Amino acid sequence: MSSNTPARWWHKLDDGRIQCDLCPRDCKLHEGQRGLCFVRMVENGQMVLTTYGRSSGFCIDPIEKKPLNHFYPGTSVFSFGTAGCNLACKFCQNWDISKSTEMDRLMDAASPAAIAQAALASGCRSVAFTYNDPVIFAEYAIDTAVACRARGLATVAVTAGYIHAEPRAEFYAHMDAANVDLKAFTEEFYFKLTGAHLAPVLDTLKYLVHQTGCWTEITTLLIPTKNDSDAEIRAMCQWIARELKPDVPLHFTAFHPDYKLDDLPATPASTLARARRIAHEEGLRHVYTGNVHDREGGSTFCPGCHALLIERDWHRILRYELTDDGRCPHCLGLLAGRFEPYRGSFGNRRFPVRVARR
Repeated sequence: MSSNTPARWWHKLDDGRIQCDLCPRDCKLHEGQRGLCFVRMVENGQMVLTTYGRSSGFCIDPIEKKPLNHFYPGTSVFSFGTAGCNLACKFCQNWDISKSTEMDRLMDAASPAAIAQAALASGCRSVAFTYNDPVIFAEYAIDTAVACRARGLATVAVTAGYIHAEPRAEFYAHMDAANVDLKAFTEEFYFKLTGAHLAPVLDTLKYLVHQTGCWTEITTLLIPTKNDSDAEIRAMCQWIARELKPDVPLHFTAFHPDYKLDDLPATPASTLARARRIAHEEGLRHVYTGNVHDREGGSTFCPGCHALLIERDWHRILRYELTDDGRCPHCLGLLAGRFEPYRGSFGNRRFPVRVARR
């Protein structure tokens, strides 16, 4: 399978260059040049995707690792990504993949049909486009999502949400769930630490929650001194409650020193607990902590009667009390999310797998 596949969402400029219309970066490229994401380039006068059918590896994960706590809890998800990214985060936690400019990192090749078949054979409930941002390999992700849905598999995008309106509508029409990485709530942070802008991400979140059936959860990595002030956390939570919905789950996760931001300390658990408390004060109903051991912060409670409904220890479910249709058995309140009869917890396991080429 050729890895250079005709790309969508671009147009020619009067000066002979080609502009990529996939994300707000609007990269303008001469023949042979690549966009900031590295995987979209100009070849023979047209835009091509250089990573179609090529992956940095396949793994079976718990769905809670994405993290998604209200999307078929306890199930396993078939996860894969490619290389490259359309953001330039100085704190990237997957920099060896997302910042890779070496095509030999793409060790596994597989067609969309082969991925769907492998996920089905592995007993997974869904397939996740993750590790790096699926926006930049949208054509590959969409084709794979179509193949997965045809086999009854759900689809998950783990993304920074940095995408233009037209491709956004096409991309999310094929996704059943998304975890959007809201990296901070100031334009200064986005511009200085990610090389991007805040407004397009907020637009994506509003689009997902109000104009699609794609189940949406949000993750914010709290970085000491950069985006962890009470004022910023409170402003973000107020915006989520006002502009989205109070029952959109929010995950606060702990930063560890990495990539170009290795001079800062790891996020203390107390910071996550403080953020969770602020979010609750602002009316958010489902707030979680991640990358730290916090059983309460990882568990799901009924927003009505406050009963413990799903008790988690890391990604392992210890107790599950929801009804088959996602209701609290105590007050019969309906929990926001996507639920079905519970069949047990996949747990903390993680299995690398290979996919037969087709």
